Amino acid sequence: MPAAHARPSSRRAVYDELRRRIVTLDLAPGETLSENELSAALGVSRTPVRESLILLQQEGLVQVFPKVGTFVSRVDPARVADAQFLREAVEVASLDDLPDDLDPEVVERMQRNLREQQEAGGDMERFFELDEAFHHDLLHLAGHQRTWPTVSAAKGHLDRARHLGLQEKATTQGFLDEHRGILDAVLDGRRDHARALLQEHLRGVFADIESVRRHSPELFASSTGVAPRRKNVAVWG
Repeated sequence: MPAAHARPSSRRAVYDELRRRIVTLDLAPGETLSENELSAALGVSRTPVRESLILLQQEGLVQVFPKVGTFVSRVDPARVADAQFLREAVEVASLDDLPDDLDPEVVERMQRNLREQQEAGGDMERFFELDEAFHHDLLHLAGHQRTWPTVSAAKGHLDRARHLGLQEKATTQGFLDEHRGILDAVLDGRRDHARALLQEHLRGVFADIESVRRHSPELFASSTGVAPRRKNVAVWG
């Protein structure tokens, strides 16, 4: 287990840290989760770890198999599709509510964000953070920024798929170009074009999943529901 960025002191902090590690693939799909090891790594008792794993199980990010063990769940394409549907419905619909006079502070922040995306280069984690902020601000322009926590909470499997997509491409330039195109269309008042670009951008995750699954099928859930076999490492049956 890699060391935590900051030692958590509450169940919420432990949950946030474990969820972050799962979503960013620091804890890989299929990896065994030990309460003792997690407690030691995070410097907390087993109780907040156990409670956090229960919450993560409810999100589908952790699986518990009786008499076998607790594991990071594999990426579930069905859950990815559900989260992408929710995200697309909210973000694309929000463009219908863009005001004629866009908030100049939000626009400037988004333009600065794009410059920082360019500067991020191969720092995939930094780019992911900027990507999240860009889409949050896109909702902010339309006055729907308060929907972001709901969307964000529902997209754990989707975010893992997005991280896999970033690793697969090994470059962020294509995503950056898409972001620029979306913002340019918004600023130019070409709202229909912006909606089409945003929809295509958000659906790109499906092609990424198929590309990764061709060479790493073990990262994804199957329809069989077969439990992993706990050995020295998690081996999925």
